[in-house]
Amino acid sequence: MTTSVLTRARARLSSAALVAVGLAAGFGVAQGTGVRALGGAVFAGAGLAAAYLWVQRRGWAVALGLGALYVGAFVLAHVLALGVGLPAWLAVSLVTIAAAGVAYAVADRPREPVAVR
Repeated sequence: MTTSVLTRARARLSSAALVAVGLAAGFGVAQGTGVRALGGAVFAGAGLAAAYLWVQRRGWAVALGLGALYVGAFVLAHVLALGVGLPAWLAVSLVTIAAAGVAYAVADRPREPVAVR
């Protein structure tokens, strides 16, 4: 692959989709297999891939903020399920939608051109 092909592929890849995969699929793998570490590996892998895109697109400050949001969503899902008593899939769904939406708005949405006078 040439650099231009990799650049185009990276531009098309949505970090919001990676956030959704990391949270929802990570939970699904952990539930389905009974191996929490395997779900954690899915969560970590998708999070690292999303972080790479965040650094490339918006810089380290945004990447650190979105990374904190990603980990915070993971923690919040546990709080909602274990502490509040929501069904686990509902808790995961709520935090996944919120975190993916913020990731899209901050890192994936095309920037509007700035008018220079």
